[in-house]
Amino acid sequence: MCTLTIAWQVFADTPIAVAANRDELLDRPSRPPEVIAEEPRIVAPTDAEAGGTWIGYNEHGVFVAITNRWVDADLAGDRSRGLLVRDALERESAEAAARHVERSVADHEYEGFNLVVADAAAALYFEWDGSLRVENFEPGVHVVVNVGADGSFVVPPHRPEAGETQATNARQVATALRPEPGERAGEWIERAREVISDHDYGVCVHRDRFGTRSSSLITIGPEGATYRFADGPPCRTAYQSVETHL
Repeated sequence: MCTLTIAWQVFADTPIAVAANRDELLDRPSRPPEVIAEEPRIVAPTDAEAGGTWIGYNEHGVFVAITNRWVDADLAGDRSRGLLVRDALERESAEAAARHVERSVADHEYEGFNLVVADAAAALYFEWDGSLRVENFEPGVHVVVNVGADGSFVVPPHRPEAGETQATNARQVATALRPEPGERAGEWIERAREVISDHDYGVCVHRDRFGTRSSSLITIGPEGATYRFADGPPCRTAYQSVETHL
């Protein structure tokens, strides 16, 4: 997944609201969101090739999502990053998921990633490029792409044009999705849906062998979670409600 927007502790009744596009090789197989585990109950799509996931949440209200990170380091990537997400989703809190991430990168070598774990009480952002950095998100809207998050971008020398384009797109998305006075989570999600589907923002991608494969709209609050999923580029694919019974 290459674009993740999360509104954390912005809306009183919905501490987590997410709109995210996944960019991937067009022939990489995947399965749409479903309950993938019962203890705890986890809802996520599945990468059918490696068995992990790129986004999901669990019955405790813990949300986890990952994007690739473009790095210069030669990382072995012995273990799939999607398995790290799946493992983190087994934890009962964002803090516990964060501790698991720290342990896992000490035990395994992953390819570069940016990763967010969040619940109603905490939201943490990780960058991995062979060394691990972590920060606590403040309440607000955050935009994560392959080159970083929230205006703090590192453009790799081997991809200067693509990196600068991603940084510019992320800034535009962040500006467009600033909360409006009196706005509710559902209204923000609808605006976010339009932004991540609009080619003017550059985050709905179409190339010959690579592009936006799917899109997720998620809200998590005291009354439970909602998930709408587009199993294709959101510019031309309708979102369908995911029945999860969480």
